[in-house]
Amino acid sequence: MCPIVRKIYILVVLLLVLLTSCKEKQQGPVIAPWGAVTDSVPSDSTFSIGDVQANGELIFLTISGPETYYDYHGRGLGVQYLIAEKFAQHLGVGLRVEICKDSAEVVNRLKNGRGDVMALTPPNVILASEKSLKEELRKWYRPEMIDEARKEEKLMFTVNRVKRHVYSPFLNRSAGLISKYDALFQKYAPVARWDWRLMAAQCYQESCFDPQARSWAGARGLMQIMPNTAAHLGLSMAQIHEPEPNISAGAKYLQELMSMFGDIPNFQERQNFVLAAYNGGPGHVRDAMALAQKHGEDAKSWSSVSRYLALLSNPEYYRDPVVKNGYMRSSETIDYVERIRSRYAQYGGVPMRRSHSGGASPVAPRKAKKKYRYHV
Repeated sequence: MCPIVRKIYILVVLLLVLLTSCKEKQQGPVIAPWGAVTDSVPSDSTFSIGDVQANGELIFLTISGPETYYDYHGRGLGVQYLIAEKFAQHLGVGLRVEICKDSAEVVNRLKNGRGDVMALTPPNVILASEKSLKEELRKWYRPEMIDEARKEEKLMFTVNRVKRHVYSPFLNRSAGLISKYDALFQKYAPVARWDWRLMAAQCYQESCFDPQARSWAGARGLMQIMPNTAAHLGLSMAQIHEPEPNISAGAKYLQELMSMFGDIPNFQERQNFVLAAYNGGPGHVRDAMALAQKHGEDAKSWSSVSRYLALLSNPEYYRDPVVKNGYMRSSETIDYVERIRSRYAQYGGVPMRRSHSGGASPVAPRKAKKKYRYHV
């Protein structure tokens, strides 16, 4: 444990001891990952386990971090979050996460009855605020849950992250066909004012052109649209795996993101920001822009902002006051943008023609004297 982390640990523990000694009659157990039971933060809350169940949600107080809580593609993750989520499921309720700016705020809000359970790391504990709730937590909790949650999270990132058939990035290179869905990309990419080939490159990165693709986080279809986003875009779950409605919704979402990042004047740069936001969330991208600006760099240059996006996995940066969305697994998002740009360069030689129906469609190129017509 580094000296700074050790100091934070000691301060938090001292704070817990101080608060406990102030209201001894209202003490409750702390369930720690090593199985120990100690005194808890006192609480004035009278919100019992029955009230939690009647209300239908458990309020979870924590700070952003890889061990506590972070957002990944619209899915909450973090070891402590996964345990709290399972406890909420055990109670038969939903889980509402309240992110606090620091450990002192977490403790204070729990003390004042503004939450039901909390987690900190360090000292890596889960506390409950009310007697019946803390007793249920004590009976339910097993020390092995920490390792189980850590393994569960690791498995999410290593095995079958997206269930899909892997098709070739070119359906027929010599005929100028990228995929079976070229006509749909050509139809809907103009909604976002994008080159249809860039949207095709993004789709391949998302699903490998498999309309039945599903991610463990819940994203569906060719453009890997999350259920909440689908509802926002008017895409029903009954249609989410259908190619045309899915691509249409994807283009609509790209249009929204293009407007959201309308303060970036360079169109190609804006597309990079939009790709990053599509993958990692617009809030994290804005956080990286704020960090770039704070450090005197160009907040509208992807080259500059991507460096600060990478730093959002570092506590020094994701706990910076200008950061609003906390910790981020950013390496995947940066790689996502680079891979799409690389594939788009490969697709650059695919031409278009007008079909008999008036729609745009790829045209088979004339035989060229050169051996290679396309960039590889």
